[in-house]
Amino acid sequence: MNRLQARYKNEITQALVKALGLKNAMEVPKLEKIIISVSTGEAVQNPKILNLVVEEIGAITGQKAVITKAKKAISNFKLRAGIPIGVRVTLRRERMWAFLDRLTSLALPRVRDFRGLPPKGFDGRGNYNMGLKEQIVFPEINYDRVEKVRGMNITICTSAKDDAAGKALLEALGMPFRK
Repeated sequence: MNRLQARYKNEITQALVKALGLKNAMEVPKLEKIIISVSTGEAVQNPKILNLVVEEIGAITGQKAVITKAKKAISNFKLRAGIPIGVRVTLRRERMWAFLDRLTSLALPRVRDFRGLPPKGFDGRGNYNMGLKEQIVFPEINYDRVEKVRGMNITICTSAKDDAAGKALLEALGMPFRK
């Protein structure tokens, strides 16, 4: 069991029961999954770039990524439907907890000019979206092997009913939100 997961079970659930005014520990919101996605426009001209992105995301998450394809054709971008354009990975259970622990304790403090995550990233149902501008903040990425700095979108899905409960859960887990 990951140290963050153990802290969630032993300390955070009891604290959230009191903070959110819940009746029992089964009502406390839980993490369900974390989705990391990278989309590159360069993949239209050179599809082999996606193999590098798959390797990088695999190193960060510890799980093989899936190549995603374009759903619509957009002529201005020379994009046709069905062309591989991005990479996505969905983390659950142990890998999800390990990734969130590394994200909050190692990667986010390494972001340049970091002042906290914007609290506007919630979707109304307790899930949180955030973007990172560079993949090199993760210690698993070898800076010398990086061809181009790419960003990624990270979606943290919770079982919370509203944004307040989702934010309380993520703050208790160590996500640094702006004040």
